[in-house]
Amino acid sequence: MWRILNPSRPVVSSSSSCLLSALKPYLFVCNNKRRFNFNKTRTTTTSLMTSVDESDVGISCYISNLPGFRGVLKQRYSDFIVNEVDTDGNAVRLTCLDAPPEDVSVVEPAETKVSDQTNKSHDVEIESFRSLAGDTDAERLEALIGQITSGNSEDSISPIVLSANSDKSHRTAIHNFFKENLKFLVTDTVDGPDASSKCIRVRLNSGGKNSGGRNSKKRKERGDKPFDSRGSENWSEHVGKFLRFHLYKENKDTQEALGLIAKMLGIQPRSFGFAGTKDKRAVSTQRVTVFKQHASRLAALNKRLFGIQVGDFCYVKEGLMLGQLQGNRFTVTLRGVVADSEDVIKAAANALGRHGFINYFGLQRFGSGSVPTHLMGATLLRGEWKTVVSMILDPREGERNDISKVREYYKETEDIDGTLRKLPHYLVAERSILQCLKKCPGNYLQALKAIPRTLRMMYVHSYQSYLWNHAASVRVQKYGTEQAVVGDLVYCKGDDTEKVMVGVNFECEDDNCNETDDGNTLDEVLGTDLPEEKHKLVKTVTAEDINAGNYTIDDVILPMPGSRVIYPMNDVANVYHYLAKKDAINLTESAHNIKEFSITSMTGSYRRVFQKPMDFEWELLRYTDGNKPLAETDLDIIAKARPVDAIKEPESTNGNEEKDLVDRHSTKQSESNKNDIEHSTDNSQADCGREVGVTQVESLHDSNSQESQLALKLGLTLPSSCYATMAIRELLKTSTSVAFHKTLR
Repeated sequence: MWRILNPSRPVVSSSSSCLLSALKPYLFVCNNKRRFNFNKTRTTTTSLMTSVDESDVGISCYISNLPGFRGVLKQRYSDFIVNEVDTDGNAVRLTCLDAPPEDVSVVEPAETKVSDQTNKSHDVEIESFRSLAGDTDAERLEALIGQITSGNSEDSISPIVLSANSDKSHRTAIHNFFKENLKFLVTDTVDGPDASSKCIRVRLNSGGKNSGGRNSKKRKERGDKPFDSRGSENWSEHVGKFLRFHLYKENKDTQEALGLIAKMLGIQPRSFGFAGTKDKRAVSTQRVTVFKQHASRLAALNKRLFGIQVGDFCYVKEGLMLGQLQGNRFTVTLRGVVADSEDVIKAAANALGRHGFINYFGLQRFGSGSVPTHLMGATLLRGEWKTVVSMILDPREGERNDISKVREYYKETEDIDGTLRKLPHYLVAERSILQCLKKCPGNYLQALKAIPRTLRMMYVHSYQSYLWNHAASVRVQKYGTEQAVVGDLVYCKGDDTEKVMVGVNFECEDDNCNETDDGNTLDEVLGTDLPEEKHKLVKTVTAEDINAGNYTIDDVILPMPGSRVIYPMNDVANVYHYLAKKDAINLTESAHNIKEFSITSMTGSYRRVFQKPMDFEWELLRYTDGNKPLAETDLDIIAKARPVDAIKEPESTNGNEEKDLVDRHSTKQSESNKNDIEHSTDNSQADCGREVGVTQVESLHDSNSQESQLALKLGLTLPSSCYATMAIRELLKTSTSVAFHKTLR
């Protein structure tokens, strides 16, 4: 028999009353001997920070008490190389820039001219609509039809939003009116100015006014052909609808790179699918899919792209979704290493391989700007829509001057058109909000929903991560890092009988979110970046488990808050509710009825508190020229095989010089060992990492002009949602913030 526990009630032990009284000011001393003050963690919008410090988001403890050492993280972006690991356990690498031979059956999408949409007067229909919806909406409809009949281009015809209407039966009648009388227009439902009302949006059906148009087709009219308004109906059924390719990028985040490619292809950024976002200040390679695009079109972009290359093309049946990966392979080079002795470095590296690190969500999870994403998440959970919009649009400290001027311009003038002309395209959230406010002035909730779903949900997920980090620190401080204790949560093993089903899907389920199906739901697919354990069962550790040695410290997990998770049966559970209460958030009750921004509508998930790196290896290097790369990228390997138009590195003072030659011992792992990156809890198999030794890197130019320096190069594989920067933090015993490491360069 399964015993289902009530996830909404944290279990309070007999000592919890003492803990709750100590929550003010709730000071802890962690393994790193730092003071940890929960009063500092208040996430209000009245005291926004200039940058996020680790302690602000709960990152405060270490596993080992070994001394750290000095090392510069990401001195060059090529010092941080990331290769995605796909669901089969293979590292994703860029190996070919050429397009494969095209299948002749792949047909370019046919274009439909707006001027062909209508050739007759619609006065009768407009008057009929007037009697149904009133004068104001009839005039809006007449203006829309006037734009269409005047021969305007399709892109220049903006949708109209009808008056707010809380009567669902009346809205249904309006939907049916357009289906029966104006088939060249389509309708859908959007949120109104208040929670109780809805608005109908009317726009041009790109499929034409006849019933054969894409959006107006009913299933019986389409036959067995699947409905999809994102591409051409003429695409061959024998060719996969999605083009999959490997995206290689340098010093750019995933959204920025795809936004640029989308602009060059003339498509929407949401047309792309990917398994996870990668670091900006890095060299990374990952899989991407795009709907019904030719490989030859993308391959042709390589000559025009700067810091981006695409290749390894193939056609597949399904697009990628977030979370469809096993993890990432990292090659990290720490430069300017200074320690009391090399033995200190070796001991720290071996300890990392043997014991791992606290599996904190890294600073990247909380954004790099002066308005951390977890603050936005807390504000969303409180239902303060206008405040969140202001947090996204308002000027920020530490931002580039040109962007700050654009933000100041909008704040002073509220000129949406002028702001959009000046705002960079990679600021996706800001542009989405402004474009929606232009169509629906004052509708801040709808403006937030205009942000691509995978991006807007990161705000709430960031707040969940904020709570998790603090809980992990308390778990380490109160119960240590040596063993599991009574009340801890673990994934079930063997024949355990006290089990609880795990819920892991963050996506809210709303059967009534759309009254009509407009087919444009590409950005409505939400995945998670959780480890493969997400479908396992969870239980609390008992005294019997401890005595039997059933579970170790490596098994301990903590919940990401949601409606279907349980909390530990010890004092750690109270941390979640204490911090949420400080932010005026109730983890068991929603402040509003918007499900996607409600923590009670998310099922929640679990995350391991401790993580060991897999396929871990490390190498000490000596170098003299700080401008030269110490690790090979995918593009370097391609360049060795054949001449290509090399991607220039702006950081290099002499980009045309030949790279340093490194006489390395072979430390490559065999292919047979690459396919399994699941978390190992068998201490007898723990690998402290392979030490290659100290390698001298000879500079080919002016080798005597600079003093020799020491670098530590690491290779490690981590499951998805694990942060390599947190492993580096365990090594160095210093902050991983960009601001801190800039002071070391």
